[in-house]
Amino acid sequence: GRAIRVVHGDASMFVGGLAALLLQSLHPVAMAAVAAHSGYRGDPWGRLQRTSTFLAVTTFGTDEDARAAIDRVRSVHARVRGTTPEGVPYRADDPHLLAWVHAAETDCFLRAHQKYGARPLDPAGCEEYVADMALVATDLGVLEPPRTRTELAEVLRSFHPELAATAAAEDAARFLLLRPPIPLVARPAHGALCASALALLEPRYRALLGLPASAGLDAAAGPLGAMVVRTIRWAMPSPDGRA
Repeated sequence: GRAIRVVHGDASMFVGGLAALLLQSLHPVAMAAVAAHSGYRGDPWGRLQRTSTFLAVTTFGTDEDARAAIDRVRSVHARVRGTTPEGVPYRADDPHLLAWVHAAETDCFLRAHQKYGARPLDPAGCEEYVADMALVATDLGVLEPPRTRTELAEVLRSFHPELAATAAAEDAARFLLLRPPIPLVARPAHGALCASALALLEPRYRALLGLPASAGLDAAAGPLGAMVVRTIRWAMPSPDGRA
C-alpha cells in the first residue's frame, strides 16, 4: 500500500519514464555521460529493461535484493568517467548529477501517475511518494534528496541555470520521439505516448528542447494518453495484481 508501490505498479510509468528521459537530457553534463556510456541507441530496449528491473526490484523486491541492485548500479557508476565536448570532466557517481536525475524521475513519475494513474494519490500520498523515493536515492549516493513536494520543486528550480539543449539532447529527443526502433504498426500508439509525455513537461523545458507549447497538442494529449495507458494496463497487469 505504500505510495511508491502504487505509482511504480501503474501503467502510467510508461508516460512518466519517457518524460523523465526528455527532462534529464537537458542537463548538458548528465546528457554527455548518457550519450557516451549508456548505449541507448544501440540497445534501447536493453537499457529500458535494466532500468525497469531496477525500479521493480527496489520497489517490490526484498530488502536484500534491493540492496544488491543498488550496489550493482553504484559499481557501474563508479567506473563511468569522461569529459563533455566542452571539456567539462564528469563522473556518473557525482552526487550533484545524481540529484538531477533523481529529481527529474521523481517529478515526472508522480506527474504521470496523477494524470493517468488508475488510483491517483491524495496530497498525503504524494508527499509519501517523494519521501519513499528519497530512500533509494540516498542509497544511490544522492546527498539530502528532497522528501517533500516543496523540496522537490526547489531542487528542480535550483538546476534551471545549468540546463540547456545540447546537440546530444536534441539528438536524443529526435530518437525518442521521431525515430524509435519500433514497427510501423506501433507508431500511432507511440505518438500518443510521446504527446502525453511532452504535455507533462513545463513550457520552459519544452522550449529548451525546441518543442514550444501547443494548445492543440496539450488538449489532445490528455485523451490520447488516457487511451494508451488504459491499453497498456489491460495488456500488462500491475505487480500487485490489480488491473
